[in-house]
Amino acid sequence: AAVPTPHAEILNNAVAPILEKEGYTLEVKEFTDYVQPNEVTENGDVDANYFQHGPYLENFNAEKGTHLVSIEGVHFEPMAIYSKKISNLSEVKDGAIVLVPNDATNEARALLLLQQEGLITLKDGTGVTATVNDIVSNPKNLSFKELEAAQVPNSIDDAEIACINGNYAIAAGFKVSTDALAVESADSEAAKTYANLLVVKDGNQDSDKIKALAEALNSDEVRDYINNTYEGAVVPVF
Repeated sequence: AAVPTPHAEILNNAVAPILEKEGYTLEVKEFTDYVQPNEVTENGDVDANYFQHGPYLENFNAEKGTHLVSIEGVHFEPMAIYSKKISNLSEVKDGAIVLVPNDATNEARALLLLQQEGLITLKDGTGVTATVNDIVSNPKNLSFKELEAAQVPNSIDDAEIACINGNYAIAAGFKVSTDALAVESADSEAAKTYANLLVVKDGNQDSDKIKALAEALNSDEVRDYINNTYEGAVVPVF
């Protein structure tokens, strides 16, 4: 199970040919949300999924009582700030509407990015559990609108700036290299924390096909495909 961009693209275009040489046929089932891929992995409809980072996985297991485990990290998608109304964050107006993802871990990530850029200040020590309630300084009186992550780019016209996950930014036609007003650094703590993972239900880690899939995902061919395809919007972590 995977979301379409870039995960399903990587699987279909770079991983499947590697596995085919080893006698495996890779079937990729695409989903456009962050919930169903974990549900179908938990109930056994698929063998694995590839779409999420560690904090999201941990939060999902805690909230849903699922038994999903990470096999390894594959890539990092820098979250970035985009706008169709301004060209520099210095132009953000007083009372501006800011779009952020509404799931716990990605909202925290968006808030940390906004703090990185000096737009807000969070409570000392606030990390990947941050919410808007942890904002202690908001000098521009920003108004936060929380949306499902996939809907943030679709609603960008209704806001001054939007914090968009890498995969949804790509799907919406935004380029990190030319369109982003601010972006997480590829060598930051975020790159380690938010690496996208190959995930299986606990107990399936040692199956031959999962080992083959993991090895293919961390291959030179996949690294080259990512670097040549996504122009910095997707960064290998292996």
